Amino acid sequence: MESKNFGFSTRLIHTENPDALGSATVPIYQTSTFAFKDSDHGARLFAGEEKGFIYTRIGNPTIEALEKSVADLENGFGGVATGSGMGAVTTVYMTFLGQGAHVVSTDAVYGPARGVIENHFTRFGVESTYVNTADIENIKKAIRPNTKMLYIETPSNPTMAITDIEACAKIAHQHGLILVVDNTFCSPYLQRPLELGADVVLHSMTKFINGHADIVAGMIVAKEKKNYDAIRNMMVNMGCNMDPHQAYLVLRGLKTLSIRVERAQENAKKIAEFLENHPKIEWIMYPGLKSFPYNEIAKKQMKGTGSMISFELKGGIEAGKNLMNNVKVALLAVSLGGVETLIQHPASMTHSKLSKEAREKSGITDGLVRYSVGIENVEDLIEDLRHALEFC
Repeated sequence: MESKNFGFSTRLIHTENPDALGSATVPIYQTSTFAFKDSDHGARLFAGEEKGFIYTRIGNPTIEALEKSVADLENGFGGVATGSGMGAVTTVYMTFLGQGAHVVSTDAVYGPARGVIENHFTRFGVESTYVNTADIENIKKAIRPNTKMLYIETPSNPTMAITDIEACAKIAHQHGLILVVDNTFCSPYLQRPLELGADVVLHSMTKFINGHADIVAGMIVAKEKKNYDAIRNMMVNMGCNMDPHQAYLVLRGLKTLSIRVERAQENAKKIAEFLENHPKIEWIMYPGLKSFPYNEIAKKQMKGTGSMISFELKGGIEAGKNLMNNVKVALLAVSLGGVETLIQHPASMTHSKLSKEAREKSGITDGLVRYSVGIENVEDLIEDLRHALEFC
C-alpha cells in the first residue's frame, strides 16, 4: 500500500521503510564521500545514468530520507534540504530571481527573508515590493512587467495575518509568476500550500517540523519536477546542504509532529481565551478566536488553529519589556514551534533597530508580543502570564 493511502500520523512514522539491514530508524550516514564499485560505476553516477551517491553535498541517504518524508507530507514532487531556514529562502531566491527581476512579498514576512532581498539582492538588480498580502488587491496593484515571483508567508510573522493561498495562485499563474509559500508557522500538518496551487513551499524546520530547539534546518518542496531540478542544482552549487546528523535529528522530531501540534494547539486556545478577556490586552490575534479577522480564510486552508499567538499590550514598549522580565515558565527567546513555550517582544528585541514608523508600517506595534505555545501544562502557562501581566 502506498504511503499516501495512510493517515497523516501514520505517514509521519512509516514514510521510509527499514534499510537493507532492517534498521527501524534511518541510519546516520556520517560520511563526506561514497566509494564507487569501479570507474564505470562512477562515470554512470556522474552522468545521471544510475541512481546512487557521490558526495554528501550532492546527496546522502539520511538527508534523502528526510527530503522524501517532507515532500510526501506536502504532496510535492521532491524535497531539497538545506542547512538552515534561510538557506532554503536564499536558494529559492537564487533559483528564480535573475538580474532585473521583481518580487512581490508579504510586508510582515520573516525579517531576514526580507532583509536578504533589500540588503543583498539589490546589488544584482533585483527589485521588491512588500505589501499586506492578506488584501489580494494589494498584490494585483504591485505586479509589474518584470515581476517573477510572488512570495508569501501565511500566517505572517509576527502579525498573524492570513493570505489566501488559492487566490494568490490564480493571480500568480495569470501573470506567469512562481508562487512560493513559507509554511513554517503551520507545518504540513495544518496547511499544505501545494494542494492549493502553490509552486514551491518552504520551511524553517528549526521550528515545528523538528520541534525540539536543538538544530537549525530548512526544506524546500517543489510541486513539479522542473522546479525541483532547478532548486536542487542551485542548492548543490551554493553548498548550503544539510549535515547527515542534522537530518537524523529532524527525522526523529518529525515523527511526533502531529501530537506536538495538537497538544500545543489545545493549550493555545485556552491561553488565547484568557488573554482576550484580560484588561491589559488591547487586542489579540489567534485563529481559534471568533474575533480573529481572517477566520473564513483560515478555515478554508488550515486544518487547525495552530499555536502561535500575537497580542498587543496597552502599555506599549515599557509594558512589553516588563512582561518579558517577569515571565518564569515561558522562555524569553526568539524562534518558535518547539515543545517549550517561547515569548518575545519585537519592538524591544528583534525589531528594535527599526524606527517606530518602519515597524508600524509592517504591523509591528510597540506593544506587540509574539507567543509560541508549547506543550507544558496549560494551567502553568496561564498563571505565568497572569503573574507577569501584573507588572505591565
